[in-house]
Amino acid sequence: MSVRILITGGTFDKEYNMIDGKLHFTETHVPGILELGRCTVDYSIRTLMMVDSLEMTDTDREMILRNCEMCEEDKILITHGTDTLTETAKFLAQAKMDKTIVLTGAMVPYAFGASDALFNLGSALAFAQSLPRGVYIAMNGKFYTWDKVKKNKKTGFFEEN
Repeated sequence: MSVRILITGGTFDKEYNMIDGKLHFTETHVPGILELGRCTVDYSIRTLMMVDSLEMTDTDREMILRNCEMCEEDKILITHGTDTLTETAKFLAQAKMDKTIVLTGAMVPYAFGASDALFNLGSALAFAQSLPRGVYIAMNGKFYTWDKVKKNKKTGFFEEN
């Protein structure tokens, strides 16, 4: 059983620019995270884009959808920014693919050290292998179906709605 990992950016992959003080993207941290976690799962990674989810467009979501439809794997993990993660999950769910798709993100960039990225990626990878067909969001050790979750912008946690 192989898992396709699709990278879209988000806080997960942001880095700090010491010159201008802004967050930016260079390359994904996912391969390094999987190595650090001693991952033995059969997987393949494809970076689709490196964007902040607040800047994600429907054209970007179409690209994510096409990649989910075209890949031969039926287990898919997508790293994504948390601000519009539920919108992308809904977009994918409406396509009614016969696949298990798990979206995850991080509230703190992996590069900062005290990040939830490693834990969220590991949990999402496990959920992608074990959940039935459908679209899910995995954050902080829990999974939610795409239509029963929201980001609580006051607490910074995802919760059932």
